[in-house]
Amino acid sequence: MPHDQDVEGDTAEIASEFECLQCGKIVTADTHPGECSDCDGEFQNRAKSLE
Repeated sequence: MPHDQDVEGDTAEIASEFECLQCGKIVTADTHPGECSDCDGEFQNRAKSLE
């Protein structure tokens, strides 16, 4: 039985946008990019809520 949060299909090849929490730089990547190359800050997936 499907739920509102279920993901249909394979999402392994879908790129996501990540935003640096310190400087605001935005990058698009298939996997988490690690640390920001501009300020060494932490990236957050923009599709996830910061709450």
